[in-house]
Amino acid sequence: MAKGKRVKEGSNSKKGLKIFIAVLLIIIIGAGGVLGYKYYQDKTKTVDVEIVADVEDKEEPVIEAEIKQVQIYKGTDRPIAVMIDNHNGAWPQAGLNDAYIVYEIIVEGGETRLMPVFKGVDLDKIGPIRSSRHYFLDYSLENDAIYVHFGWSPQAEKDISKLKVNNINGITESSTGFWRVKDKKAPHNAVTSTSKILEMANNKKYKTTSSEKSVLNYVADEFTLAEKYEAKTETETNSIEQANKITIPHSKLHTVVYEYNPETKRYARYARKKAQIDWDTKEAVTTKNIIIEFINNTDLKDGENKGRQDLHNIGTFDGYYITNGEAIKIKCTKSARSEKTVYTDLSGKEIEVNDGNTWVNICPKDATVTIE
Repeated sequence: MAKGKRVKEGSNSKKGLKIFIAVLLIIIIGAGGVLGYKYYQDKTKTVDVEIVADVEDKEEPVIEAEIKQVQIYKGTDRPIAVMIDNHNGAWPQAGLNDAYIVYEIIVEGGETRLMPVFKGVDLDKIGPIRSSRHYFLDYSLENDAIYVHFGWSPQAEKDISKLKVNNINGITESSTGFWRVKDKKAPHNAVTSTSKILEMANNKKYKTTSSEKSVLNYVADEFTLAEKYEAKTETETNSIEQANKITIPHSKLHTVVYEYNPETKRYARYARKKAQIDWDTKEAVTTKNIIIEFINNTDLKDGENKGRQDLHNIGTFDGYYITNGEAIKIKCTKSARSEKTVYTDLSGKEIEVNDGNTWVNICPKDATVTIE
């Protein structure tokens, strides 16, 4: 019996061991499950945090803002200045809207003549082209331009030689470089093109590129004069005038009017009460900017008594800068014939000019200009 009892106790012992092992396994499995779950949770949280951190820390792609560039005056093409007939028998003219700047100055008989200056444009027709007057050379030189004309006055001929102006004279060129059209009468019908001008310039070994800066201090971001000057103190002398209509009497014969369109922010041009249009496109002649200079002119003593004029333009002169329906008084300083004119406000700072074409009206010193 004792032997049987020992067998039973051994069986019980084995059974208890099995239970213990089972419980231990359960505990281990349970602990493992808890640890596994905890690991999973931690891993998930880590991933979530990493994902969130990745989303939060990830920088948006940087899109660099395009730097605005002045459009009216750019590139390395050398400017081309062309003498344009402004007799009413020459109207309408071709190419004026494509110039970055146009000069209008008095000549004999109370007429004016125009000198548009082009840069980097391709025009099939420019004209009608007329003869040179010596003071227009000054404004061609300050633009580093090839100077194009059809004939010249005796003083202009002398000065072109003396100042070594790169000029192209239509009278001495072939009919392939300049030609006369049939829809206008001579002498108001001579025309050329930019491609022909460049061809003739190359034949003369003139340079056709230029690194010169513009005469005008053009800026790319459009502005109003109020934005530029309204924050000035009362001690500043620059004041702003409304400029919706500008009347410029160059002579008793020839008065120019500019009228502002607030929708296009441009000025339409009228001469002798007639709207100015382009010869071919029939579009209105318009401008973004207007500069007025008051400069004394007198009869030229050239012995021919034809009433040709002289322009006393070396020095500092009063003027106006007009844009976007507003005007300010300015000073215009030219120190030498070939030097650039410097345009400053009344505090002496060079003015900024809106990106767009500009008409420079040089009128007699005593002209009664009205700005409304």
